[in-house]
Amino acid sequence: MQGKVVTKSPSESWVEMTELVMPQHTNALGTVFGGVVMSWVDIAAATCAMRHATKTVVTASIDAMHFISPIKIGWIVTLKSAINFTSNSSCEIGVKVTAENPMTGEKFHTASAYLTFVALDSHGRATPIPQIKPDTPEEFEREAAARARRAARLKLREHLLARKKAD
Repeated sequence: MQGKVVTKSPSESWVEMTELVMPQHTNALGTVFGGVVMSWVDIAAATCAMRHATKTVVTASIDAMHFISPIKIGWIVTLKSAINFTSNSSCEIGVKVTAENPMTGEKFHTASAYLTFVALDSHGRATPIPQIKPDTPEEFEREAAARARRAARLKLREHLLARKKAD
């Protein structure tokens, strides 16, 4: 007997994470190190993926990380992550990072990234995850865009594997 396909709405797993920028997060210019932002992005995305999969997940890839504007010491950083796409055992999570100057209330879009995670079973092997069931026009658009990014990632992977064999 075939197992029932489990689906979940993207809204069931979204994550919002908040960080206060402290001196240990900053460089000599008083702005956040890019690596700190990348770490926060990975944590927010992993939390979303784990919440969706209800399994342990590992980061498989990070698409281009785009730093749009600096984040200053004392500012409040908000990371919002949502699942955009699922395959059998992997999923794409999108993360948007905004920073707020708490003295003025101004908010800035500071970074964005897309990450791919693979769910693991208790033996460390890839395992199936629930499929997403988009509910809103925005969720359908995000899924379509994620499918295009996945196709590009798979094409790049094939190209890299072919070059590796040629070396």
